[in-house]
Amino acid sequence: MTRVLHTGDTHLGYQQYHLPERREDFQRAFEQVAADAVDEGVDAVVHAGDLFHDRKPRLSDIMGALSVLRDLDGAGIPFLAVVGNHEGKRSQQWLDLFESMGLATRLGSEPVRVGDAAFYGLDFVPRSKRDELDYEFAPHDAEYAALVSHGLFEPFEHGEWDAAEISREATVEFDAMLVGDDHEAKTKQLPDDTWITYCGSTERASASEREDRGYNLVSFEETVDIRRRGLDTREFVFLDIELRPGEGSERVRERIDQHEVEDAVVIVRLTGEGEQVMPAGIEEYADDQGALATRVNDQRELDEETDVEVSFADPDEAVQRRISELGLSPAARDLDETIRASKVADSNVADEVQRRVEEFVAEADAEAFTSADEGAKADADDQNGTATAEMDERAADGGGDSESDGQVTMEDYL
Repeated sequence: MTRVLHTGDTHLGYQQYHLPERREDFQRAFEQVAADAVDEGVDAVVHAGDLFHDRKPRLSDIMGALSVLRDLDGAGIPFLAVVGNHEGKRSQQWLDLFESMGLATRLGSEPVRVGDAAFYGLDFVPRSKRDELDYEFAPHDAEYAALVSHGLFEPFEHGEWDAAEISREATVEFDAMLVGDDHEAKTKQLPDDTWITYCGSTERASASEREDRGYNLVSFEETVDIRRRGLDTREFVFLDIELRPGEGSERVRERIDQHEVEDAVVIVRLTGEGEQVMPAGIEEYADDQGALATRVNDQRELDEETDVEVSFADPDEAVQRRISELGLSPAARDLDETIRASKVADSNVADEVQRRVEEFVAEADAEAFTSADEGAKADADDQNGTATAEMDERAADGGGDSESDGQVTMEDYL
């Protein structure tokens, strides 16, 4: 029997809500995974990508990863991994550095045998380059085979990379696909009986991730056995509040008082027909109760003429409102979403921008390039020209990440 711990989407270095405590939480979750691997005595830890949140992690995050990998190495547990979309670089990867130190193995088309199972890897591949893939893998002599990869795969919801096609066209018959990118744990069986399973993320990277965080224990013995294990992560308190007529901030405060929020992240979602609620006041109240961070999402449709105070506790919302006021063309709004607000990793922005522009040109849709507000055409032209220049700069730089204090590039090590 071969038994491995399947993890991924650890996103080391993510300082969620701009809080250093959240950056530490992501590191602690990865440390907990390694500790569990040692306690369970697994044959290997298999990481399905996005070890880091960014392709230019800080030195402290690199050192944190090295500490965990050394713990696994000291216990004789190999670390097998692929490169995800968040951390992907155009040349050598951080995973290559760890492999050169003898602390990790970057999986690829050659089999890496662990006990009775052979493991292969397929790094994240941008959609524009997937047609070039031939899915050729070297043969193996193990009893089982597994492919480790990173992407949003069909047949799962929101999938745009066909796992069944990979399994069908691969030169090796896989018993399982151990994948990452989707932060929710889920498992299905493909038409050819190959199991495909997401391990989920080790920490909550967004307020939509409500289920407990964890990883998979995967055993290869007669069949593929996949079992879910949970992690002890920071408490998130989710409050879905439907405000009835006459109810407002006081009702929200009452609901907060019903929960232990000290050191927790509090997520408030408002619906209903109640009174207007100022997010900043609710956030301040929860902070006074000891919450680490609080976010208020008011999903109600307010009267357009209502004088709404903007809370910069949610700067993304403020930016989105400003963008909507610029009168940008559909094409410009689409590219803004791709560059500024989408989940496309910085290293893949250039490919995605090129693909979207090619689609607009191929469709020859003049309206896509027409300003939403012809009455403000001159202003819109100026704004679009500036935005286009900035987009060209970012695209030429493969995503346009600027160097920041404490960040180290691969070239600093090689």
